[in-house]
Amino acid sequence: MASLAEMERELLVERTKAGLEAARLLGRKGGRKRKMTDSKLKSAKKLLSSGMPPQEVARNLGVSIPTLYRWVPASTLL
Repeated sequence: MASLAEMERELLVERTKAGLEAARLLGRKGGRKRKMTDSKLKSAKKLLSSGMPPQEVARNLGVSIPTLYRWVPASTLL
């Protein structure tokens, strides 16, 4: 019984990998969409360089403060 379960598991993994590869060839990507788009990133840099506090920038762009810090280099925040 265990050998049949192991074989079925191997088939499942193989089919999953094949499906992901087929989707990749069609141009699809997995995972979540990025919260910080290129336009939001440009806006964040512009607002931060104008002197707006990071908390306000994050609120205006609809992202969390850690997300803002993750995408914008620390040198821009000073």
